[in-house]
Amino acid sequence: MVSRYVGPIRRVNRGRGHSYVDANGAKVPGVTTLLGDGVPKPALMDWGPRVTAEYAVDHWDELGKLTPSARLEKLKKARYADRDAAANKGTRVHTLAEQLVAGKTVAVPDDLAGHVESYVAFLDQWDPQPLLVEFVVMSHRHGYAGTGDLAAYFDPQLLLDCGLAGDDPALQALLQGLADNGELALVILDVKTSRSGIFGETALQLAGYRFADVYVDEDGAEQPMPEFHLALALHIRADGYDLFPMTAGRDQHRELLYVREVGQFVTDHSRSYVGPPLSSPAHTKPRRLEVATDDRAKEGQPA
Repeated sequence: MVSRYVGPIRRVNRGRGHSYVDANGAKVPGVTTLLGDGVPKPALMDWGPRVTAEYAVDHWDELGKLTPSARLEKLKKARYADRDAAANKGTRVHTLAEQLVAGKTVAVPDDLAGHVESYVAFLDQWDPQPLLVEFVVMSHRHGYAGTGDLAAYFDPQLLLDCGLAGDDPALQALLQGLADNGELALVILDVKTSRSGIFGETALQLAGYRFADVYVDEDGAEQPMPEFHLALALHIRADGYDLFPMTAGRDQHRELLYVREVGQFVTDHSRSYVGPPLSSPAHTKPRRLEVATDDRAKEGQPA
């Protein structure tokens, strides 16, 4: 397998953001970046105006004391403050979840108490046995990296009893076979804390992680990616949680690669497909357009 990147891949954290680089410092695209560039988000078209309007109503008196230019700047930045606050909360919940699943004791801030209680309830009720937590993955074959939230073993009988297989006979047979043999189901799981919940693109995200070539171990070395039986998405809220089965197979991985191509068109190629305007032919002279009117029009009557 030929790769344009040199392992091991590592994650570089910068404030609230992060990126991935190879051993030579070359930047590696991340799965969430591929999705952000290539998947339309119609909900964001409503979200921006809504958040701005809510900010204006909540800060009406304060805004009224500002100059028009300062007022405009405040309103421009309102949606980003809301976005950053949500992202910061999500990062903090993920950090605490990583410690909790490892069995560590954590100090819980008051504003995250509900989310932590929900995550503890998930751990108590499903008892996942962690294999990998917050782990970097790399697809040398397709040239992308990412960070998985959790790879863990689940009781297949518990999954069956709670209706995970649904009407899928193949998945039912797989889980029943594992249960009959006393084996556990290896699951790749993504944790979401957003108010909006789980979207279909999470399936593409999980497929990208699931079918990566390697993961990076605690020593920074690349190891072969384990084979997962299925994928789940966990939506953590202050008032509880929901666990969703996700269709994240080879078809969804192929769709992720299609999304990458669309994103590359949007970010890299689209402008280059339009050439510069042509010069006008030198041998022609511009003509002056004259509007012909009849006598009635000149006299102010309809033509």
